[in-house]
Amino acid sequence: MSSEDIFKDLFLQEKPAEMLVFLKKGDNPNYATEVSKGIDCTYSHTIKVLDQFEELELVEFTKEGRIKLIELTEDGEEIAHDLEGLIRKFRRKSQENEESSEEDEESEEEEKDE
Repeated sequence: MSSEDIFKDLFLQEKPAEMLVFLKKGDNPNYATEVSKGIDCTYSHTIKVLDQFEELELVEFTKEGRIKLIELTEDGEEIAHDLEGLIRKFRRKSQENEESSEEDEESEEEEKDE
């Protein structure tokens, strides 16, 4: 398991975080089926999480005919932005740890050769 995966498991619930970021990046109006496909999540879990987001006032639903469109609220936008920043930091930290591990392995091999 990579350091990035460990950080995510420790600090983030993967699907809800992905959902917020997906909604933030969405250029088109979003609906639940699109979100569930976009983050590779079941439709029922997507609905459950979106309902929780609505309770927390992170998303708003608007009906367009039979379709319920999903939009991030201002708070939802802000949290999604913060999550993107955290993910970037975790990636950077993971890369640093991997580079450090590779250097340690090379150093150990050199010591064995001597």
